[in-house]
Amino acid sequence: MPSETIKRTAKFKFKETLKGLDNLFQTYQEIVNFLITYAFENNITSFYRLRKETYKSLRERYPELPSHYIYTACQMATAVYKSFRKRKRKGKTNKKPVFKREVVMLDDHLFKFNLEKRVVKVSTPNGRIVLEFYPAKYHEKFKDWKVGQAWLVKTPRGVFINVVFSKEVEVREPETFVGIDLNENNVTLSLPNGEFIQIITHEREIRTGYFVKRRRIQKKLRTSKKRKKLLEKYGERERNKLTDLYHKLVNKIVELAEKYGGIALEDLTEIQESIRYSVEMNGRLHRWSFRKLQSIIEYKAKLKGIKVIFVNPAHTSSLCPICGGKLSPNGRRVLKCKCGFEADRDVIGSWNIRLRALKMWGVSVPPESPSMKMRGGKVIHYDSFVCLKSSG
Repeated sequence: MPSETIKRTAKFKFKETLKGLDNLFQTYQEIVNFLITYAFENNITSFYRLRKETYKSLRERYPELPSHYIYTACQMATAVYKSFRKRKRKGKTNKKPVFKREVVMLDDHLFKFNLEKRVVKVSTPNGRIVLEFYPAKYHEKFKDWKVGQAWLVKTPRGVFINVVFSKEVEVREPETFVGIDLNENNVTLSLPNGEFIQIITHEREIRTGYFVKRRRIQKKLRTSKKRKKLLEKYGERERNKLTDLYHKLVNKIVELAEKYGGIALEDLTEIQESIRYSVEMNGRLHRWSFRKLQSIIEYKAKLKGIKVIFVNPAHTSSLCPICGGKLSPNGRRVLKCKCGFEADRDVIGSWNIRLRALKMWGVSVPPESPSMKMRGGKVIHYDSFVCLKSSG
């Protein structure tokens, strides 16, 4: 049975921080900004070239700093510069890139992580320091996982270490695929048995509600510390509420897809670059964290041995899944084809995603029944707050 690697990042908050870390954050920021400037002036996008041309001078300037901080700083600098070049080509920036965040990238030579003892040993110019972190219930699932890179992150709420864990899992060959169409306010599943399950997530209402709250705070409190605290508080509440919703939603999706062995999703990595609607719609779609939901689906599905593939999203909701013809509006969200097929656009999207996955995988697409062709199969609607409570 083939295996795949799952990667997840877990956050750990330190109980107390030492003064040595303050100096480390400052020094690292100086190094990264020096490297970004060097890359900018010499147009360097290669990590290896940047390291080769700057390593010696940086070692002379920071003799007590462990050498691997220079390696990770080169990685950070090349990533920042590449991002800058991409944004510049699109006309989104002309300013020289600057690294302002208090973040330090660590490789496996710079820290030792012990989940059982709840401590992290971090290399600094003054030797290794031991830092304790607060335990959390979800940390326990990473006991048998392999530790990879990590990031030290300094925020107003304290200092954290974000650790990347990886695990090899066996993924079975899928019998067929469940097509999943992610939308702003619902998730629609196309099952191989002819059923279409639509789960209403209410995500749009949640995001809009918190957006309105933040706008009110910004209007009432123009400049103050209280305003900043309130914005952070409601921002965190929104993230926590949606993260909880996503995990419960994905548990239901994986449960439905487990017996088929495969899940098909749209490749939406470039969708935000192509969004061109009204100001209000653009804002809503940019706030929609579809990629986070996709990553949770991919991670939880692989843990259950379910294969996940991504298909081309072009025209999935505008082409007839029966004859391939262009669909035309026939109501608010209903589309109709000249061949007589008619269905909800989200049902059509999930159906086309499943069919594309089957073709990609080299599986012959079975003929659909006449009732499915004409009515789009049986559609079962779930409200997320009813459906998800029962799934735990």
